[in-house]
Amino acid sequence: MCDGLGNPTHVHLTPGQACDLDGADVLIGAIKAGTLIADKGYDANERVRDRLKAASIKPVIPPRSNRKAPRSYDRFLYKARHLIENLFEKLTQYRVIATRYAKTGTAFKTAIHLACSLIWLK
Repeated sequence: MCDGLGNPTHVHLTPGQACDLDGADVLIGAIKAGTLIADKGYDANERVRDRLKAASIKPVIPPRSNRKAPRSYDRFLYKARHLIENLFEKLTQYRVIATRYAKTGTAFKTAIHLACSLIWLK
């Protein structure tokens, strides 16, 4: 998760076979903003939208193509989603993360935290 400037705020490591919603379950509780911008993978009623509504957070999530009743979303605000993509690009500049040299999840998450710290310092 990143803030409005593209700086990392929270990290949660999931297994490789997990879907995006598994990470969202953990990270939604850490949101302190009034808006969440996410891609179509987070368009789930019970797991994401209802929890955001209960926390008074506005979701900016485009509807999936198979949704029978597509919801509207702020297309202009959705353009800011590039910030998280840029954050992933910054993280992959570190070779240890891009090639996943770490053998354990703990070591990999430590490398991500270190890279996030370096991103904050820049």
